[in-house]
Amino acid sequence: MAPRDPNKLFPHDQVMRYTIIPLIPSRVTPNMVTLARMLCTPVVLWLLFVENYQWGVPFFLLVAFTDAIDGSLARLRNQITDWGTLYDPVADKLLIGSVVLLVVAQHVNIVFAGIIVFLELLIMFGGFVRRRNGHITSANIFGKTKMILQVLGVAFLLLAVSAGFDLFIPVSIGTFALAIVFAVISLVTYGL
Repeated sequence: MAPRDPNKLFPHDQVMRYTIIPLIPSRVTPNMVTLARMLCTPVVLWLLFVENYQWGVPFFLLVAFTDAIDGSLARLRNQITDWGTLYDPVADKLLIGSVVLLVVAQHVNIVFAGIIVFLELLIMFGGFVRRRNGHITSANIFGKTKMILQVLGVAFLLLAVSAGFDLFIPVSIGTFALAIVFAVISLVTYGL
């Protein structure tokens, strides 16, 4: 499969163009948003670790949403950089991987959490290998879908744990299982 053109817009970019992006000052770069996600991840983890779900759940969702913001910002403002292409997925994996290890391992199954994190590490390793070989790989639709499913899986699980909605636990597990399928497809389409 040919590499995805990093300048090509995703469908959500059109929505972001008219809603969120105009609210972001022009001095804020996509790399700043990515760096903010990295810096906010420990705060998310701490809030979830101390079971402060009232703040932890919305903060997790906000920090996860910055993935859509930085990508759309880069594509719409023509500010795609090598740094962003490399570290945006690292920021995603730090957030999702650490929250999965904290929450999924505790409330679902450590093996399930391990599979999710292993696939994330494999995708990241593949990106580094491709980069070392002179190929910069940007996210494709399968990787984007995987990330959305992972965020939804975490959100459903956090709702189940924080609000006692036990019905959301199997929904979360199903969402994560689907995310695993998209992770494998993402791996294959990235050329590993």
